Amino acid sequence: MEAPRRISGPQGKMRTEDPGMPVATKPLQEPAQPVPAAEAAAIREQLERLLAHPLFSNSKRYPVLLAYTVEQTLKGFASELKERSIGIEVFGRSPSYDANADPVVRITAGEVRKRLMQYYYDGAHDGELVIELPSGSYVPQFRIPEVAPPPEMVVPEIAPPAAPLTTPQPAPQTPRRRWLLLAVLFGLALAASFGIGWQLRDFRDHKPPSPPSSIDRFWAPITDGTTTATYCLGEPAKNLDAGSINSLETPPDGTQPEPLYFRLHLSGHLALADVITLTRTAAALETRHKAFRVLPASEASFAQLREGPIVLIGGFDNIWTLRVTQKLRFGFESKDGVALIVDRKSPNQTSWATAWDLPYEKLSRDYAIVARIHDSTTGQPVIVAAGISEEGTESAGEILYNPVYLDSLIAKLPSNWEQLNMEAVIETQVIEGHPGPPSILAVETW
Repeated sequence: MEAPRRISGPQGKMRTEDPGMPVATKPLQEPAQPVPAAEAAAIREQLERLLAHPLFSNSKRYPVLLAYTVEQTLKGFASELKERSIGIEVFGRSPSYDANADPVVRITAGEVRKRLMQYYYDGAHDGELVIELPSGSYVPQFRIPEVAPPPEMVVPEIAPPAAPLTTPQPAPQTPRRRWLLLAVLFGLALAASFGIGWQLRDFRDHKPPSPPSSIDRFWAPITDGTTTATYCLGEPAKNLDAGSINSLETPPDGTQPEPLYFRLHLSGHLALADVITLTRTAAALETRHKAFRVLPASEASFAQLREGPIVLIGGFDNIWTLRVTQKLRFGFESKDGVALIVDRKSPNQTSWATAWDLPYEKLSRDYAIVARIHDSTTGQPVIVAAGISEEGTESAGEILYNPVYLDSLIAKLPSNWEQLNMEAVIETQVIEGHPGPPSILAVETW
């Protein structure tokens, strides 16, 4: 009897197929037709633009997978874009390779999705044709971004007069009468708008201002003033030399699960958790019309950081976070293969640690630092959200934009906390790679 064979199921999971059972041959969706030549030309032009960008040009695997999936879709072969076929055609794997033990396609596709998101997040690419790789699929999608219509001019409405200005069959008006009528209408419109304006002004003058929220108060050192704020994000891939990266091109087999260290340092040009934290906390600046810029840690110079307030996102992958926190009570250290947050006042009691070689899927909790200080070296206010791993960073970021979690932190601070420096250590439970709510473990103010 022929032995059952393993085939790919949903989300890359494996299921067993019995050769003795009938197998449905109808695909989940009908194969796509080739894309019309004019549209295909525009898509290929955008693909070339993407592949030339440093997010893709500095890698070997990511541009190959993106180009292959786009071309197959344009030719009408989207239904054939499966994990196994891509592993064979793109990465040279044998037809019998185990996709669970060698998840090269899933890992690479995940990085391509993150890099596409980073590319289109940049305002410089607004209006470009969008190429997306939806989660759980290897079939790219293409769309033209919608352009918002220009705002319409609002003309004050004028109530019709009680009696018609003219008879149903008016006599021809002289130029003088027409100008007089237009002048009357203009005067009515001006009077109406003038009266409305005074009513709104009177309403504004008498409406009591709402008190600032906890988010407003916490971000005040960053949002106050006219200088441009700088977001400085970590760069995991920059922390390994080329030899180390090349040696990891082939993922480990099933007996050697992906270590946390490799996951952190191979997660892309910018860590996804850092980008998520950036997009969510940037609302605190945008709603207050605060100008800001985004720089990767390796490109942020000391001179640039001295120009205005700073937001540091990411821990071990952000050299500026390590430099700023090395002078604080709580900071990051790596000792004997362990990544940890240390308490420099009680160094022997620290238990906020994670082994670098811990299999990523076994990560059950992470730790992070949240800080709001005035940095004496740069002379600027600094806010920090940094975890040992990406999950810690994402959870720390929740404190910065979610008033529920921020209020729980403020409750542990002195009443005059707005005039103080503060630093806190938080913990988050990690379930299937997703962080839970932040829990505050320790707080320091000065």
